[in-house]
Order: sequence, then C-alpha cells, then structure tokens
Amino acid sequence: MTSQENSFIVDTNVILRFLVGDHPDHLKQSIVWFDEAKCGERKLIIVPLVVAECCFVLESFYQVKREQIAQKMCVLLGQRWLQVKERAVLTNLWDSYLEGLHFVDSYLLSWAVVHERQVLSFDKELVARGQKCG
Repeated sequence: MTSQENSFIVDTNVILRFLVGDHPDHLKQSIVWFDEAKCGERKLIIVPLVVAECCFVLESFYQVKREQIAQKMCVLLGQRWLQVKERAVLTNLWDSYLEGLHFVDSYLLSWAVVHERQVLSFDKELVARGQKCG
C-alpha cells in the first residue's frame, strides 16, 4: 500500500463522534483510526475548514461552551501524529475565539499574525484587532 493509499482527510463527523461520543459504534471506530495514526499505520489529515465546522456544530448543536471547545480542539490539534494543515494558525486562534470572535474571524487574525499580513475587512473591530497584532 502506498503512502497516499494510507492517507485520509478526516471529516467533521469523525472528530465530533470522537469528542462527543454520542454514537458508540462511531466512537469506537474513530478511536481505532486515531490509534492507527498514533502508531504510524495510518496518516490522518485535518484541514482548517473541518475544524471550523466542528466548532460551529459543537457550539450551536451540542451547546458546548467555547472554553471546552477550545480546550478539546487544542489537545486534538496538538497531537504530532496528526497532519494538521495550518497548525500554527489553528493553535494561535483560540484566545480571540475565547474573547468572543467567531471562529472565522479568529482564524483570519491568527493567519495574519502567523504570515505577517493585515486583515482587510469592513468589520472595524476585526481591523482594529488585526492592527494590534501586527
């Protein structure tokens, strides 16, 4: 099996089942997949769009507090056996998210900081925060 055949992009529902545990069979399977990745048997890729959807679903559908979401996502995204795209941006956005900014705004601010750019927006608060960071 080639490395590409053993590489998988992780969908939102896999992360949600793992974090929430509300579907026992899916929880067990997600644990197996994560364990395989931890042992190097499988490569799992997490992209920012999936992280955004996880945060949205956890907050809106499951009514999970932002503090819990940030804590769980920080732990998950910090695992070196996961290939997390834009890891630096994703690990840097949680303070803004916890201060009440939407995930996407927090992501944009973090991206701007990590890549030494400015945010272009009509949202005055977002622009002001971006200037403080830059």
